[in-house]
Amino acid sequence: MAVQIRTGRGNYTLSLAGAAEKAAGWVIFTLSLEHADGIERVAFRCRVAEALLAPGEPAAGAIPERIVSWVEREFEQTREAALKSIRSERKLFEVVFDRDHRGPF
Repeated sequence: MAVQIRTGRGNYTLSLAGAAEKAAGWVIFTLSLEHADGIERVAFRCRVAEALLAPGEPAAGAIPERIVSWVEREFEQTREAALKSIRSERKLFEVVFDRDHRGPF
């Protein structure tokens, strides 16, 4: 599933960069942001506490709608953090949503 989002830098496609994973009370998504003209692609992970998800969410192969709206709002900060993490730490940036940091949940 891919979703088009509008940002101050133009249109981007937000898509899953693999299947969602489950691990000890968490659901983990690797997401990809790609600029419409293909000049930029950035990936990052979202770790969501299962307790925050509604039953049946996320559906197989789907990005939770609440994450889409959050990425649109937090695009610049997320993009910059993801680029910095890849360049300097050589690992994917991870956004964690839990009881203390609920984000869009």
